[in-house]
Amino acid sequence: MKKTIVVFGATGNLGNRIVRELVKRGAAVRAIVRTATDAEKIRTLEQLGATVEETDMNSVDALAKASSGAGCVVSALAGLGDVIVDLQKRILDGALQAGVPRFIPSDFCTDYTDLVPGENRNFDLRRAFRDYLDTTSIQASSIFNGAFADILQYNTPVLNLKEKSIGYWGDKADWPLDFTTMDDTAAFTAEVALDDEAPRNLQIASFQVSPAMLWQDVKAATGQEFRLHQLSSLEDFAQFIQHQRAAYPAGENELYAKWQQGQYMYSMFTTHHTHVANGRYKNLTWTTSLDFIKSFVQ
Repeated sequence: MKKTIVVFGATGNLGNRIVRELVKRGAAVRAIVRTATDAEKIRTLEQLGATVEETDMNSVDALAKASSGAGCVVSALAGLGDVIVDLQKRILDGALQAGVPRFIPSDFCTDYTDLVPGENRNFDLRRAFRDYLDTTSIQASSIFNGAFADILQYNTPVLNLKEKSIGYWGDKADWPLDFTTMDDTAAFTAEVALDDEAPRNLQIASFQVSPAMLWQDVKAATGQEFRLHQLSSLEDFAQFIQHQRAAYPAGENELYAKWQQGQYMYSMFTTHHTHVANGRYKNLTWTTSLDFIKSFVQ
């Protein structure tokens, strides 16, 4: 008998991929979407092989009904407190009401458990939900994938293709940074959703690459030698982020305000994954740093 896995956030970039990977592994996938969701998005999910149900996301009873009979609920939602804390709480309460044994929250980021609260707004929201989740009886598994590898394509200070530069903060030219592709994250998540023995915390990374190693990969891919340079001290960077946040209060209502992007960069250089679980599922293959760099650097 097929395992039923319920996915919230299935219309998103990561959620779509998780649905695809679950179907590929023989799961019966139920994608729960908001009422009045775009018909094209629903059609895409159905073409992937999911059953799509439109549900009132404000009703715990409706969410319980939507999750009934599932072996695991997966949340791939993105948003601020109204989503990551409030909506996920309702989804979790619905899952508990329906007797669902397992839950995967929308962590999908750097392992923030050892970071100082207050240093990253979006991590703090996940921490608040985690505190609630851990008071319940459900078996939870968080997947920490570091940064999505896609950010390397966006001309951030870490890798700026326009300026042909690679930057780092503090003395961390050799500090390994955790990157995972969305496809690798989705495949691992599907395995976890079907694995009743999965532990509470799982760290993964398609590749762990320092700025100095990134320089080598860019050279290997292009023959070009980018400028490798220190951007500032970590202390100065932290102060800059604080000033930037104070100067732009509207950013509190934006998912990726500039200062929030800075907070993500700061966290990448203050913690990294030391217990990577890539080997847990032997059928997975992981993207290498060089292969990923070659996919977009000319």
